[in-house]
Parts: sequence; structure tokens; C-alpha cells
Amino acid sequence: MPGEGAEPVLTEGRFDGPQAFADLIRNALSAAAHQGWNEIVFSDPDFADWPLGERASIEALQAWSASGRRVLLLAGRFDLVERGHARFVTWRRTWDHIVECRAARRSGGSQEVPSALWTPTWCLHRIDPERSRGVCSSVPQTRRALRESFEESWRQGRPAFPASALGL
Repeated sequence: MPGEGAEPVLTEGRFDGPQAFADLIRNALSAAAHQGWNEIVFSDPDFADWPLGERASIEALQAWSASGRRVLLLAGRFDLVERGHARFVTWRRTWDHIVECRAARRSGGSQEVPSALWTPTWCLHRIDPERSRGVCSSVPQTRRALRESFEESWRQGRPAFPASALGL
């Protein structure tokens, strides 16, 4: 990975566009390994445009993975993850013991799944997923509000995206 030894700097403020969004996700995954966050939350309607299948993202997740760590994924649907992020699916199988996935329930015909990445010290909230516009922040009140939004959808969701398909 480029700049492997350097500690990633987590951006504060607004971002605009798919490239900026993807770069922020990559940077956050790299920061997870450097800072040793105990928990990461990924939340999105479908994760279609997240860089989860990229080699650098998986290398960062691999470096972060350890006992006592946990990653939570909330989505409206996981089929696009399964089809479009093969490396992530393989990583998820290997690290099943630290990964929890839930699918949000539909309420009134719509899904209220925030497009966000939350960590204990920083968060990214894509307020306009269609245009990939949003805000990044390390402000405690902002992180707390985003976490509360995520937890409400998580409580109403159901287990999804199993590591393996068991059955007859």
C-alpha cells in the first residue's frame, strides 16, 4: 500500500463526489489498522459504490482484524456486496467471528438506512448518496447522532449476509 508506514489523516468537513467518498473510505480503513479501533460500522442501502472489493481495502481490513475487534454491516440488501465485492466476501468468511450483518426492515415502503461509516473517533455520513455528498467529523455529538440513527435501523433489522450458506 502506498504510504504504508504513515499514519492516515482523517479528513474533517464536507466531501463531494464518488472519488472523494471512495478515497475517504479507503483512508478510514487504513486508519483503522493504524489506530486499532475496536469497532467499525458500515451502513449503506447496498454498498454498490463502496471500495470494499479492492485489494488495498482488504489488506487494510486484514491488518485491522484481531481478537476483540468487531465490524457491523447494515444494509437494505446485500446481493450487490455478494456479486460485486468478491474479495470482501472472502475476507468476511475468514473473519466471520468478528463480523455481524443485518438487513434493515422496510418501513412504509422505504428503507431508512444511513450511508455511513462510524468509528469510535471519527465518522463519515453520506447525506446525498446519489451524488456522494456528505460530511466527515470527529465531533462527539455528530458521531453520537449518527450512531443512534444506525442503532435504530439495526434494532429493527434482521440477520443477513451469512458467511456461508448452510442447508440440505
